[in-house]
Amino acid sequence: MSDSEGVRDATFQSLQDTAGGQGSELDPSLNFILDIPLKVTVELGRTKMLIDDLLKLTKGSVVELSKLAGEPMEVRINDRLVARGEVVVVNEKFGVRLTDIISSSERNEMPK
Repeated sequence: MSDSEGVRDATFQSLQDTAGGQGSELDPSLNFILDIPLKVTVELGRTKMLIDDLLKLTKGSVVELSKLAGEPMEVRINDRLVARGEVVVVNEKFGVRLTDIISSSERNEMPK
């Protein structure tokens, strides 16, 4: 039997194609992925601080962050940027309202 006998390239539909657009259900053959846990992170902002300044922090101290009030937050899944949104309060808890979904082509252009 030759090495190429019975071997052919695999072709797959993209998840977006099989999902039929935003908000629709996945193809039943993909239901197994629905229970896979993902780490979702929304970053409010960052700052750099000297150890000396860090040690001076006390209860009630305010740490200034790099983002401006009202500036979109980044929504990351497994450390990859997937959306941007604004901070909201839902039942006394913080949430994020998505304002922009990052397309797969934009994500592919971003450094990993």
